[in-house]
Amino acid sequence: MAEPGPAAGENGVGGRAVRVGTRRSQLARIQTDSVVEMLRELHPDLHFEIVAMSTTGDKILDTALSKIGEKSLFTKELENALERNEVDLVVHSLKDLPTSLPPGFTIGAVCKRESPLDAVVFHPKNCGKTLGLLPEKSVIGTSSLRRAAQLKKKFPHLEFRDIRGNLNTRLKKLDEKDEFSAIILAAAGLKRMGWENRIGQLLSPEDCLYAVGQGALAVEVRAKDQEILNMVSALHDGETVLCCIAERAFMKRLEGGCSVPVAVSSMLKDGQLYLTGAVYSLDGSDSLKETMQTSVNYPQQNEDGPNDDVQHVGITARNVAGQAQEAAENLGVELASLLLSKGAKHILSVARQLNDAC
Repeated sequence: MAEPGPAAGENGVGGRAVRVGTRRSQLARIQTDSVVEMLRELHPDLHFEIVAMSTTGDKILDTALSKIGEKSLFTKELENALERNEVDLVVHSLKDLPTSLPPGFTIGAVCKRESPLDAVVFHPKNCGKTLGLLPEKSVIGTSSLRRAAQLKKKFPHLEFRDIRGNLNTRLKKLDEKDEFSAIILAAAGLKRMGWENRIGQLLSPEDCLYAVGQGALAVEVRAKDQEILNMVSALHDGETVLCCIAERAFMKRLEGGCSVPVAVSSMLKDGQLYLTGAVYSLDGSDSLKETMQTSVNYPQQNEDGPNDDVQHVGITARNVAGQAQEAAENLGVELASLLLSKGAKHILSVARQLNDAC
């Protein structure tokens, strides 16, 4: 918990500290500290108090994420605190946030994205190798159906096994036991922890499309709390916002989640937003993958009015052109609709049934 400090100044929130909710893990605290540091630079007269708590996903460590069946595994307790006014804002990894938020909440800021790529961390005995060079039947640890589905197809000589726990726990399991030859983690988390030197192989989107929102941090607030919404909206990164709106719209239209393998890659270049999306069977043998693009080259309209706080897949981005956000959302919906027209629903429903039966 943060130490007590002076009351908030005239730019503040009712003359009190701004309370920031976060998960207890070391990575969550590092991510939250980075957001609070940006807010402190913008509001040096405010005092920020960090409130850390455990979530369902942090407590259930003996079950695969895809089996628990709870959409807000890492967010529910934090949102409950937000609803009860115990905190004013919450910092999440965007990929943990469902595409439909509970009523009354919004994502008030999406910060500049760290690398969205997946990374391979090898057991010390396999240092210098790549996945393709590991011996037959080597066991790879991952808690993600998305990663396993793509990599099983690409590396059929490898076996994939579930591994749970925070980053520290998973790396300890890898290093201290001989169960895993390597584990797959988000590169962003490793970089934020200062463990970039553990990355033995970065997986390009050609090897492994990433999770919706991976690498981006989201600040969730009460939608009607104008003071807090105003304060955090300055943290929005326009490019990240548009990419993540498209990705989240794609996922929402597919009705995907952590119990089915859905993956994306997005890029903004020269006013064009490119989105690649894919769905996979659990073993990766069946898949659909397409790419679409749209122009997001719209000027920001400085008009005050009732449309200021329009949400796009849960995101309120006042400083990003509304037409660009709409185009990004439509891109995600259209790409998902294209995959659905080609049979994505069948692939996903079979994957869901198999996952439930395992």
